[in-house]
Amino acid sequence: MKKTSTRLADGRELIYYDLADDTVRDAVDRRPLDATVTTSEVRHDVLLGDSVAIASHRQGRTYHPPADECPLCPSAGERLSEIPDSSYDVVVFENRFPSLAGDSGRCEVVCFTSDHRSSFAGLTERQARLVLDAWTDRTSELSHLPSVEQVFCFENRGAEIGVTLQHPHGQIYAYPFTTPRTALMLRQVAAHKEATGGENLFDAVLERELADERIVLEGEHWVAFVPYAAHWPYEVHLYPRRRVPDLLGLDEAARSEFPRMYLELLRRFDRIFGEGEPATPYIAAWHQAPFGTLEEFDGVTRDDFALHLELFTIRRTPGKLKYLAGSESGMNVFINDVPPERAARRLREVASS
Repeated sequence: MKKTSTRLADGRELIYYDLADDTVRDAVDRRPLDATVTTSEVRHDVLLGDSVAIASHRQGRTYHPPADECPLCPSAGERLSEIPDSSYDVVVFENRFPSLAGDSGRCEVVCFTSDHRSSFAGLTERQARLVLDAWTDRTSELSHLPSVEQVFCFENRGAEIGVTLQHPHGQIYAYPFTTPRTALMLRQVAAHKEATGGENLFDAVLERELADERIVLEGEHWVAFVPYAAHWPYEVHLYPRRRVPDLLGLDEAARSEFPRMYLELLRRFDRIFGEGEPATPYIAAWHQAPFGTLEEFDGVTRDDFALHLELFTIRRTPGKLKYLAGSESGMNVFINDVPPERAARRLREVASS
């Protein structure tokens, strides 16, 4: 992998990740852009104990542009985009309309391929490995920023999810705090550790799932399963068999196997509702240990956390979506219409090969 860092016309950082070591990246951003101005502010909710990012400048972000005006495609002639070069393998750049900025963290866009019509599932294993390497590199770099406590790599796909740019891409949020969902996990890990005399909760969960009927895929270094208490109609968790706290902890064997496992999962997601259905909308979310202190979690260290990826769709059946209504949105109590065992069986049935 070759990494080349440059700057866009408004001062934002852009990084090319290339498969070929001899690739030259010297294109200049020719757009007449003013310096970016953001109004991001993180406010603490004293009743719930969580945080909310207030980012009014995002109201003006690019919204469903036509394909020939996509800002994530390479620049071509006088059609200038966020990527100055005429081609790329993987690109990461600072979001022009970030939810978090400055002392409130950082937001980046990850473009998986220059092919506007493709998807992550359409990548080769070599391309998917490059994306993994880019996620890992950005996790390392962002973790050293003084304002960052947790790094979250994710992909939203599909208009139903709220995606406003159709080009294959994901995002990275670098939070200045430990996210509420991670804090809940860490509290459960601490409680289980105390109750069992030191047993790791993530290890116990993985052992239980390996012995049950919800396994979707197994590799030498990764396991994919529908969790016992899945919140979403079709939800799969992908765990490395060897527990590590973050992407930096993966060894070469796990990195090499990941592309095959993950691409297979994504292709099965595209098949679960049958031929003729639109591409399945989904969220793919990496869960990594925070980089800040964990003193509030009663003896839990970063090594007690388990890196894993959660992949889920809001579609529950052909043509129908799972909406977060009163119970889910009002009380955070999920009601799942699809039994996890049935979801796992369906995902086993739709092998992409």
